Amino acid sequence: MPTYKFTLNGQPRTIEADLNRPLLDVLREDLHLTGAKFGCGEGQCRACTVLVDGKPTLSCLTPARRAEGKTVLTIEGLAKQETLHPVQQAFLDENAMQCGYCIPGLILQTVALLETNPTPNREQTVAALDGNICRCCGYERILAAVDRAVSLTRGEAPQSAAKPVVVEVQNVGQ
Repeated sequence: MPTYKFTLNGQPRTIEADLNRPLLDVLREDLHLTGAKFGCGEGQCRACTVLVDGKPTLSCLTPARRAEGKTVLTIEGLAKQETLHPVQQAFLDENAMQCGYCIPGLILQTVALLETNPTPNREQTVAALDGNICRCCGYERILAAVDRAVSLTRGEAPQSAAKPVVVEVQNVGQ
């Protein structure tokens, strides 16, 4: 079986993998990094997104051999010790998750966006995240989290852009 060397979350790694084995399978099954999710297996949902040399990559479609000599970043490698990455913090602050299945891919996609465009407007953000499917439909809060992440990375005091959640409680016991 072929051997591949790459940097994973800042650490050198050597893996053995069949020629066409998906990077997602290696990450989840061999390296026990379960942040990248198997969603559709066809590259349509982007739940499996990781960064390879800083670029969003669909790990369900990418053979592990393509990681050879490259740097792979998963959601597990984003925080620095006890400090969340500003994008992670923004998603947390804006309550931009329900089930959380899509969130690792969305966060890494946002990190890549902000690396290339530190101040995206709404249209640029929507274009960059287009294709990342949130089955809970939390898109407004996700977009608010990206706006907050922009503020956090610029050292500004962020303002919540999310619409407040209004919950009507009914007294069903009377």
